[in-house]
Amino acid sequence: MNLTNQQISRYSRHLIMPEVGVEGQEKLVSSSVLCIGAGGLGSPLALYLGAAGVGRLGIVDFDVVDFSNLQRQIIHGEAKIGKLKVESAKERIHEINSDIEVEIYNLRLTSENALDIVKEYDVVVDGTDNFATRYLVNDACVLLGKPNVYGSIFRFEGQVSVFDANRGPCYRCLYPEPPPPGMVPSCAEGGVLGILPGIIGTMQAAETIKLILGKGRPLVGKLLFVDVMEMKIRELKLRKDPNCPLCGKNPTITKLIDYEEFCGVGRGEEQALADASDLEITVDEFNNLIKSKKDILILDVRGPNEYQICHIKGSKLIPLGDLPSRVNELDTADDIVVHCHHGVRSLQATMFLRNMGFKKVKSLKGGIDVWAQEYDPDMPRY
Repeated sequence: MNLTNQQISRYSRHLIMPEVGVEGQEKLVSSSVLCIGAGGLGSPLALYLGAAGVGRLGIVDFDVVDFSNLQRQIIHGEAKIGKLKVESAKERIHEINSDIEVEIYNLRLTSENALDIVKEYDVVVDGTDNFATRYLVNDACVLLGKPNVYGSIFRFEGQVSVFDANRGPCYRCLYPEPPPPGMVPSCAEGGVLGILPGIIGTMQAAETIKLILGKGRPLVGKLLFVDVMEMKIRELKLRKDPNCPLCGKNPTITKLIDYEEFCGVGRGEEQALADASDLEITVDEFNNLIKSKKDILILDVRGPNEYQICHIKGSKLIPLGDLPSRVNELDTADDIVVHCHHGVRSLQATMFLRNMGFKKVKSLKGGIDVWAQEYDPDMPRY
């Protein structure tokens, strides 16, 4: 037995279970796990893996702690606002378990660095919130033969699975193509119940520990749907796609690609959203319009609950989903500035209105959030 007396005391509740025991705990202590993201999912995930005694934890994140994170990202505290998330996470994990090694990567995971980072770990856990990184993590794991513990969250629903191309399907088998840019709102746009990432993140931690122990039935070939509003869990069986371009019989993807281009981010997204310079107006230009007292209609396409948090005086609320049925309330002769929270939904609304014959309509770039930062500091931000 290689465990110290202190480790025996710390992990005693593991050791007395035959499914773990001394051998299993030694596996945990000698294992390594890479956590992609130190946010909503990464917080409970890293905390519980650290407490369980995973010997080496890697954490990848390039963001800093923001006040709006604290509703769900429980690894961070108020004192850490403005601090790098990876540093904040490392400090908190070591408060729980100073024995383990925590290696931090304050960077954005890219095609250039992913393979070098991923290859150093036994298991990879995906706690990201964008499609480009999900495909990148999946592809890197398949190319290196690593299991990928997947999780995603939105509002009241979450998903969990284990993608291991050696034993079952990969993420591309489930989602061969990403959705069009802007079609799937982020948590910043649609919201998320703060407790949900705790549920999904701890499920990911449980799957990770099962993989390390070699016990139980991991979620390989299965996708769990968790609905906390109805408190229901559904299981969908997944099959390996023999024609998968990555893990199929005749793979065509043999190296990492440009994932932002693949997912329509950057130049591809601009093309998908047409000429952004023609569709958007900056907050400075918007402010000049207001100061000039030009007669403009300010159209708010957020939800009523968001409108209650804050709104621009004199704005008209028509949620994006209601716009097709209420477009008759608008006049094509009016100058219209559309806004939402960050500018994604307002771009969609602007494109829709342009196609409906509204020629003098533009989207407020950055949305009400940038407006609050630049011109209305008393306005609540969310």
